[in-house]
Amino acid sequence: MPVSYGFLSTHPPTRCGLATFNSALAAHLTLGGPPGGVVRVTAPGDDQRPEPGVVHTWSARNAAGWRGAATALNAFDVAVVQHEYGIYPGIDGEDVLPMLRRLNVPSIVVLHTVLRQPSARQKTLLEQIVAVAGAVVTMTDTAHDRLIVGYAVDPAKVSVIPHGAADHVGAPTPRRTRPHLLTWGLLGPGKGIEWALRALAWLQDLDPTPTYTVAGRTHPKVIEHQGEAYRIGLHRLGAELGVAHAVDYQAAYLDPAALGALVRSADVVVLPYDSREQVTSGVLIEAVAAGVPVIATPFPHAVELLTGGPGLVVPHQDPTALAAAIRRILTEPGLAAGLAGRTRPIAAELRWPAVAARYDALAGRLLAGRSPAVAPVPA
Repeated sequence: MPVSYGFLSTHPPTRCGLATFNSALAAHLTLGGPPGGVVRVTAPGDDQRPEPGVVHTWSARNAAGWRGAATALNAFDVAVVQHEYGIYPGIDGEDVLPMLRRLNVPSIVVLHTVLRQPSARQKTLLEQIVAVAGAVVTMTDTAHDRLIVGYAVDPAKVSVIPHGAADHVGAPTPRRTRPHLLTWGLLGPGKGIEWALRALAWLQDLDPTPTYTVAGRTHPKVIEHQGEAYRIGLHRLGAELGVAHAVDYQAAYLDPAALGALVRSADVVVLPYDSREQVTSGVLIEAVAAGVPVIATPFPHAVELLTGGPGLVVPHQDPTALAAAIRRILTEPGLAAGLAGRTRPIAAELRWPAVAARYDALAGRLLAGRSPAVAPVPA
C-alpha cells in the first residue's frame, strides 16, 4: 500500500541546508503517491508564510509547540524528522524529544550532525532520540560509525542513506574562455573562502588565469549576529591579493535550474571548509553527482567520499596546497576526466529518486514490523 509521509523540519521559504534537504526529500517521497504534509519549524525572523504542502507550523515562540507538531504528524502513516541541535526549541533543541514520544506513528529520524565530542547534555539527548525513534538515518559511514561507537544506541536501528542530489545533467552550458572555479552555499565564517582567494593568487601565472565564483547568500544567523562582515572582509582580501577582478560573488538564492547551469559550467568545485566535524555536505554530494572534480579540505564527509574517488583532499587552511591541487586538475592531461569518470559508478545512487526509494523501503520495513496496536508514550 502507498505510504503517506509527514515531515518535520525547517522548510522553505526558510533558506538553509536542512530546509532544502527536507523540501527535496518530501517532493520525491510523495511523488505519485498519497499527499504528504510538512510541519515547518520556524525561528524568530523567519518568513512565516507557509508554502504549499505545509500543514502546520511549529514556532520557537510557542513553549508547548511540540504538542501541535505531534498531532499534525500523527495524521500520516510515517513521520520523517530532520534533526539538528539548533532548530528546535529548548536547550540543544530538546523539545523534539517529547514530540517524538507523543507520536503514535512510526518515525524515521535523520541525523544531519553526529558530534565527535558532544556535551553531556547533547550526548544524552541524542541517545534518547535514537531510543524513541523507529529508525535512524545517517548520511555517511563516518556518521554511522561515530554514532555506534560514541553513543549508547541500538545499532540495529541505524541505517546509512546518502544525502540526495539533484540531476544537474542538462543542456551544455556555453564554454567559458577561462577555467572556472566554483564554491556555492550559504556564506559565513568557517566556509574557508579566504583560503581559496589566497590560492587563486598563486595561480595568476596560468594562461588563461582562472575565474572564481562564490555563489550564495550570507547565512541568516550570520547576518543576525555579524551582518555582512565576513563577505566585506573577503572583498577586501581579494583586493589586497590582486584577484578581486577574477572573483564573482553571486549573493542570490539560486533556483535548481540556475544552480544546475552554474555547476555544469565549473571546471573545479572548491570546498575549503575549516570544519573538522562536518559529516554531511549537500554541496559535496551535488558536485560529485554532477561529475565535476572536487577539491576539499579533509572534513569527514570529504575524506570518505573523495579519497581514491572523484576529487582531491588538501590540508585545512593551506592555500599553497589548495593552489597546487587546482593547478593539477587544470593542467595535468587526463586528470580532470579521470576524476569525473570515477563519479559514474556512484552518481546514480546519490540522486534523489534512488535516495527516496531507500527511505520508502525503510518506511515499509517499519510498518511491516509494527505491532497492530501501538499507543503513544504519555507526555
